[in-house]
Amino acid sequence: MVAGATPRLVRRRFIAFVALLALGLLLGRPRSTGAAQATLPLPPQLPAKDRERFEEIVKLAFASTQQTVDPYAIRPEIFEYLLDHPEFASHVTRALKAARYKIWRDQGSLWLDDGWGVRGVFTPVYTEPGLRLMHAQGAYQSALPDIRGRAVVALGYKFQPAPQGRQHVVTTLTSFVQLDSAVIRAIGKLGGPLVQKKADREGRQLLRVFAKVSRAIEDNPADVYARVREQADVPRQELEEFRKLLRVP
Repeated sequence: MVAGATPRLVRRRFIAFVALLALGLLLGRPRSTGAAQATLPLPPQLPAKDRERFEEIVKLAFASTQQTVDPYAIRPEIFEYLLDHPEFASHVTRALKAARYKIWRDQGSLWLDDGWGVRGVFTPVYTEPGLRLMHAQGAYQSALPDIRGRAVVALGYKFQPAPQGRQHVVTTLTSFVQLDSAVIRAIGKLGGPLVQKKADREGRQLLRVFAKVSRAIEDNPADVYARVREQADVPRQELEEFRKLLRVP
């Protein structure tokens, strides 16, 4: 423990880190999962090296969360475009003031800064219709020494027909967080329930971000495009691709 840092302060920093490191990227209105334990079935096509790494994190995870959201309207091509272009998606969330996330690519890696002290690298590992698997590692930076950890994040989704020819999507976000052993010793078992409660709450909040973005796109795509276009650093090629998907002039 850092000299001068109280156990309560260490717990607060730790809980914030666990909540924010779950790098779920985008979407819905949450529905409680009750006491069900998070599970992560891995597809048989996942390479052996990635499977071994994921299974280790899941096995040693200090906290996990699994949140399912009620259906909401979004066209599949827009939904999947944002999933597959996380850098651009972060421009959209900031333009709509839905979140402070910044995502950028540096030396072949995707970096994320949540705007509240969490900074790290995440890697999309596996993609198939209805599933995205990601690995993340990073730190919660504060006046204390950085709190470091790794995470596995899975976003499952399923489209279904809705009235007036629209499409609804149901999404499930699952994440497991493994922390540096020194941090676990500092927090101890007594902090586990607090960490779990916070992780569940923040997982739901991440899903609400996607819901807000999706509602804005469905309600007024031209306004969304105009707001994103106003950002000076938005990639022009992706902006044009997004405009075509939104079907605005």
